[in-house]
Amino acid sequence: MNAPTSTRQEIEERIIAKSWQDDAFKQEILNNPKAVLSREIGQPLPEDVEIRVVEETPNIVYLVLPMKPITPEDDAEISEAELDAVAGGIACPWFRTVQHSFWMVPMGTCVVRCPR
Repeated sequence: MNAPTSTRQEIEERIIAKSWQDDAFKQEILNNPKAVLSREIGQPLPEDVEIRVVEETPNIVYLVLPMKPITPEDDAEISEAELDAVAGGIACPWFRTVQHSFWMVPMGTCVVRCPR
């Protein structure tokens, strides 16, 4: 289980290294990425979040366009419910929903933590 302070990049690097070393793990992350990622980060993922894992080949290369970073100005009006939702949570470096409100730098760390 990974420490909650792991960045998205650190988690991705660990998963990639593990998949290169362990064919069974690689097949598991390809076939059931949400369950594997949840296990690797040590927390359940929101039901409305979909995880996709693809494998590059010598002839196929993927370019992932990350979501546009959310700035404090974009999220200036935070409701009491949203504030309650993030109070005392744990790091969650991928998601931004009403229940999981945070700002993220590309491949970086959460600024505000997600609820458990």
